[in-house]
Amino acid sequence: MAWFKRQEKGITTATEDKMDVPKGLWYKSPTGKIIDADELARNLFVSPEDDFHVRIGSATYFEILFDNNEFVELDKNMTSKDPLHFVDTKKYAERLKDVMEKTHLKDAVRTGVGKSKGKELVICCMDFAFIGGSMGAVVGEKIARGIDHAIKNKLPFVMISKSGGARMMEAAYSLMQLAKTSVKLAQLAEAKLPYISLCTDPTTGGTTASYAMLGDINISEPGALIGFAGPRVVRDTTGKDLPEGFQTAEFLLEHGFLDFITPRKELKDKINLYIDLIQNNE
Repeated sequence: MAWFKRQEKGITTATEDKMDVPKGLWYKSPTGKIIDADELARNLFVSPEDDFHVRIGSATYFEILFDNNEFVELDKNMTSKDPLHFVDTKKYAERLKDVMEKTHLKDAVRTGVGKSKGKELVICCMDFAFIGGSMGAVVGEKIARGIDHAIKNKLPFVMISKSGGARMMEAAYSLMQLAKTSVKLAQLAEAKLPYISLCTDPTTGGTTASYAMLGDINISEPGALIGFAGPRVVRDTTGKDLPEGFQTAEFLLEHGFLDFITPRKELKDKINLYIDLIQNNE
């Protein structure tokens, strides 16, 4: 039975000759499940083993929701400024430049107009990769313009939130976006146009305190973290232990903050169904 034993000792292999598993070939979910990266992509970045929904960006959501991934992007070259000349560990202007180069995004939200199941709609989708999906003046302005386009063309509006909240580097300018987007959504409601809000992991802070919770129908992906302040802050402020599953999509659905939890594979069908129900279409 010597066939499985090393007969010659001291064998070494040069580092450059070692066969490493290519980075990104496998994905490990929080529950420890190992999934082939290609299989994960084919499954819309949902782990088939445990149904864990991996965070994705606007490009993937647009591909899922728009027919043949065909859409027109609005205000795609709008970028943030640094009116406060903010500095923390680095200058805000430098941070913006670095994150734009790294992510190839202009800011934390993109707006697309196209057809979904043959019907035209406007979708604003946030990107967590851009400074944690934080909401600054550009995010508020692009959402407002997206709503204006929906009103002008009498189209349904879909908002996909994925954000850590207001962008601290823009201070009060960021906080103004809560009121700005809320007023625009009120105008959308006056025009009797549908608004579907999709909360994804994570949806927190000022985003939750404004447009993310103002939908005609509020939905979420399974397991998403949704809240205002983080669990630690809530626990320290109230001095009480938090219930199990606090701030998960399932907890919010049970307590009436969400209307539905919709798996990613069903998003396109369900969003169009909800729009049809609001518009009383058959």
